[in-house]
Parts: sequence; C-alpha cells; structure tokens
Amino acid sequence: MEPAAERKVPEQEEQMQPSLDAPPAPVEEEDEAEAEENERRNGELKAGLHPLRRKLVLWYTRRTPGTRSQSYEDNIRKIVDFSTVESFWVCYCHLARPSSLPSPTDLHLFKEGVRPLWEDPANRSGGKWIIRFKKAVSARFWEDLVLVLVGDQLDYSDDVCGVVLSCRFNEDILSVWNRNASDHQAVMTLRDSIKRHLKLPHTYLMEYKPHDASLRDNSSYRNTWLRG
Repeated sequence: MEPAAERKVPEQEEQMQPSLDAPPAPVEEEDEAEAEENERRNGELKAGLHPLRRKLVLWYTRRTPGTRSQSYEDNIRKIVDFSTVESFWVCYCHLARPSSLPSPTDLHLFKEGVRPLWEDPANRSGGKWIIRFKKAVSARFWEDLVLVLVGDQLDYSDDVCGVVLSCRFNEDILSVWNRNASDHQAVMTLRDSIKRHLKLPHTYLMEYKPHDASLRDNSSYRNTWLRG
C-alpha cells in the first residue's frame, strides 16, 4: 500500500506538471529596459562617474534650401550619445551655438530608444510644446532647456521624449515633446514646469500641437491647437 505522504490527487498532479503547449511567461520590455539602465548606472558609479537617469542621444538635421528634398528621416543624423554628467559636458562644450548654425537646422536631444520623428512609437500619441524666440536670446533658453532635460527636472519627466532647437531664418524655435497628447493634466503641468525652469517672461506665448495633427498637415509649427 502506498504511504499517504507519497500519494497525489490526480488533479493536483496534473496542475503540478508544466504544460508543454503553454507559452513562456512574457518578459516585460519596460522591466528589462529598467534593469539595463540600473546595470549601466551601477557600472558608471563604480567607475567614479555621475550617471544620468536616462541615456540621451543628440541628433542633427540640415536641409539645404533649393535642393531636392529627401524624406525627413533620411536627413536625420545621430551625432553622439552620453549617459553621464562628465560625457555630457565633453559633448556640450564642442557643440555649435545656435547663432552659428545655418537655417534651416534642427538639433534634437532625445532619450535613447526614441527617434525624433512623429511616427516613432514613443511619439505618435504625443505632441509638443512650442516656444518662439528672437535669435539674440535663443541660445540662453536652449542651454537652460538642455540642462533641465539632462538633469531630469521637468514635471512628468517620464512622459517627456526629448527637446528640439529649430533654427529658422527669422527666429529660433524650442519644442518639448511628450508621449501623451490626450492627458490634459500632464500636458498643462509640463507647460507650467517649462515656464518655471526657463524663467520664461510672461510676454512669451507657448503653443501645443499633437503629432497626429502634424502628420495630417505635414507641419511642425503651423496650425497649433492650444496656446497658453
């Protein structure tokens, strides 16, 4: 007679056997990315460096007036990436200032894994806050905005994808891209955070435009939906 301790109820026995047909438990992409970020930061700390919360990538776009235009994506060039305070300053000290950039030129500073394109999965449901500046003052505000992003200081910072400097013929335009244009509270709180960190004078108007609207009218800065 089989000892009671060794007997198994058939239903229990079946439950204890893994199903050969069952798919493996899915690995959460966000958890995996977070683990990689933690590993990176720990390695940089051991090296005596000061890691940023997110690795950032600097992109450059230059379109020559009067030439046959390529697609916007074909024009984008990755310049450099950095993940520590030290590597940021090495890059930034060698970066051309807005006054020396030809028009039209765009500089994009985005979180790693997010391309500065409306269609990118991280951007397509989002939009951007837009601020227009005279060329004489744009460099200071651009530098402040870059430092705010690098320091992860904006409210709803996880919702922020990146920042852009657009040098145009008569003005320079700064924009802050976020992931979710339909979250009104996040959008408005981000606006107030940008104003506060840039110490933006009350005379400056901020405009917001969802990326799906940009896709429809093929324009970054025209026909904005929200002002404040």
